[in-house]
Amino acid sequence: MKKGCLILVAIWICATVVRLIVMSPLARGREVAAVADIKTIHTAQTQYHSKFGRYAASLDELGPPLGGEDGPARAALVQGDLPSGISGGYQITLQGGPSVYTINANPIAFGSTGRRTFYSDQTQVVRENRGREPASAVSEAIK
Repeated sequence: MKKGCLILVAIWICATVVRLIVMSPLARGREVAAVADIKTIHTAQTQYHSKFGRYAASLDELGPPLGGEDGPARAALVQGDLPSGISGGYQITLQGGPSVYTINANPIAFGSTGRRTFYSDQTQVVRENRGREPASAVSEAIK
């Protein structure tokens, strides 16, 4: 009986190690993509502010129009999955005001789709937290 338990524990440990080896590059790739999405939002916010005199309040406002021409409600500055707020295993949120905005990117399944959370704002400094807690304005800046 004890031998059987040891074998099961050994199998579980091996499976965990294999999962970490395989998932680490995938999670790292998703983290890199989340930072790239944040930088895309910065560019879109700069363009939106230049065009409309304020920052977009949400990702919807940066997304493509539902029909007709683009405008402040839908400026067509970001494409793909980004306007939905779900991109590459991360939940991305944008909150904006006339002269400020904040971006948070958090893994949908912490540990699986990513092991870091990200934050940025109109300063365009991307910050990270290496844990479940959402990154904030006081988190460490990415170098």
